[in-house]
Parts: sequence; structure tokens; C-alpha cells
Amino acid sequence: MLHPSTARERIIAAWLLLCCAMIFAMVVLGGVTRLTGSGLSMVEWDPIFGVVPPLNPEAWTAVFEKYRASPEYQQVNMHMDVEDFKSIYWFEFTHRLLGRTIGTVFLLPFLYFLWRGWLQRPLVPKLIGMFVLGGLQGALGWYMVASGLIDNPHVSQYRLTAHLVMAFLIYGFIFWTALDLLYPACAVDETVSRRLRAGARLFLTLVVVTVSSGGLVAGLKAGFAYSTFPLMDGHLVPEAIFLFEPRWRNFFENIATVQFDHRVLATLVLIGGVTLWLATRNLSGALCRRAYLLLGMIGVQITLGISTLLLHVPIALASLHQAGALVLFTLTLYLLHGVQRAVRA
Repeated sequence: MLHPSTARERIIAAWLLLCCAMIFAMVVLGGVTRLTGSGLSMVEWDPIFGVVPPLNPEAWTAVFEKYRASPEYQQVNMHMDVEDFKSIYWFEFTHRLLGRTIGTVFLLPFLYFLWRGWLQRPLVPKLIGMFVLGGLQGALGWYMVASGLIDNPHVSQYRLTAHLVMAFLIYGFIFWTALDLLYPACAVDETVSRRLRAGARLFLTLVVVTVSSGGLVAGLKAGFAYSTFPLMDGHLVPEAIFLFEPRWRNFFENIATVQFDHRVLATLVLIGGVTLWLATRNLSGALCRRAYLLLGMIGVQITLGISTLLLHVPIALASLHQAGALVLFTLTLYLLHGVQRAVRA
């Protein structure tokens, strides 16, 4: 039996989807910040007063002097003057400001809905958890940046990957909750098997693992190496794949291995997407359409990835590839939610 969402539930869902859109922008801007070499331009973390940028020449000079003491300036950007510094500072400042804005856009409506009694009891702890995770994500972002402020002016690929995956998981948590509000209950569809539901869950896991692999590629700047496809330095499997000892380090620290793994995972995503599409062809029109959208996005994302590699990681294309990963993740959740709801009583 169908139970349509109420007007209040639709309003709350729209608010959550707005937060998702802002997180989407945050992820894309974070990628641009990294690609432009702007991520280490702010050497301090000030959660309270950091919303105010330098407003006069004296303030800019003071901020620039702090940057000049950092490893990135001393080892990479010694040629920069204050005007050059501004060009990278604004990317990182805007990224942090957007994060604070998301927190405000989430907190104020939450308090309003709570005060008005619009929130059902099971929803409240979920929303509190989202806000706490958002705060932890900000702290994790600073933890990532801090790794590039001591000796080596490069952030840890482990911390960058953790920051990226956390953003995806928070986004997914909010998006799934919004879908629950928009589709609170659905009629049972006996044609949807439990095997399909398990397959959709497995595919979601594969997408998250592939995103994690992409974080390692970004952190190691592995996309600038082996700019050919499908071969890597003339080989399907690069010769340097097990260069490090112990061998497990290669999967996280070896540029050749990390890029190869990302290629393999992308291929598995394509195979998994085709399999899901085949499994949903005879189901309801809504689920079938969701599978078509997912399959089409997989094709777009793989094309973006290969193009980014062959063209030596242009900023615009690389940013689209990162955005595409989040679109693909969104469509995977959208399909999985439909499959989950179709088998529930």
C-alpha cells in the first residue's frame, strides 16, 4: 500500500536536497582547490573568525608572511609575491567559507523544524548525526592540510582520501534520508529479488572503493603519469607495479599501482553497471529508468577519466571527472533506494 509523503516531509526533503547540492559544490570546489595548488595557502585553522578574509594591504601582508614560512612557499612558490598569493588564497578561503555556510544552512532550519515539532522522533538523531559528521569533516580537512605544512609541502594521500570519502558518505547519508522522506513506503514488487538488492548493495560498495582509489590517484598526482590508454608504458600491467617493499605499500604509495588499480576498478564498475541494467530491464518503469541513467553516467564518467588522463589532467576536465564521480554515486543510491523499497512490505 502506498503512503505518499506529507507536505512537511517534502519541505524537509527539499531542505536536505539543498544541503546535498551545496556539498556537491563543496566537493567540486575542493577538487579545483587541489588542482590549482591552493590547498596549502591558508596555514592556520580558525573555525570562528576565519570567515573574515584580509581586508586591507596590511592584513594581506601579514597573511602572506605566514605563508612564506610554510614549506610550500620555501620549496615550490618562492617566486610568488602578494598578488600571486591572492590567486591561490581565494580558492582555499572560498572552500572553507562554503563549508561553514553549509553548516549554517543545515543548523538553522533544523532548529526551526525541531521547534515547530515537524520532525518525527526517529529523524532527529539522524539529523544530529549529520551535523556532527559535518563538524568532524571540517576537522578532518584541517588534519589533511596540516600534513602538508611540516617539511613536505604535499598533503598525505591517506588523509586526502579520507576527507574525500567522508564527504561522499555524508552526502549519501543526507541524500538517502531525503529519499526516505520523499518515498516513505512503496507497494511490494515480488519481481524484485533479494539477489538484485544484494547486487545493488555490492555495486554501491564498488563505487565507494573506486572513489577511494581516485582519492589516492589525486593525492599521489598519479594522473600525470602513464598518460596513455589502455597500455601503461607499453604494457597492460605496468612493470613497476610491485616496486616497493613490503608489497602492500604499492597499493597505496606506488603511482603505477594506484593508477592501475583505479583503471581496474573503473572496468569493474562498468561491468557491474551493465549487469544491474540487464537485471532491471523487466522491472517497473521507474527502476528501469534509474538503471538506464546509471549506465549512461558510467559511460560518461569513464570517458571523462580517460580524457583527463590522455590530456595530462587539465583542471576543467579533472574537475568534471570528480563531479561525475559524485553524480554516479548519487544515481547508484537512487537505484538502490528504489530496489530496497520495492521489496519491502
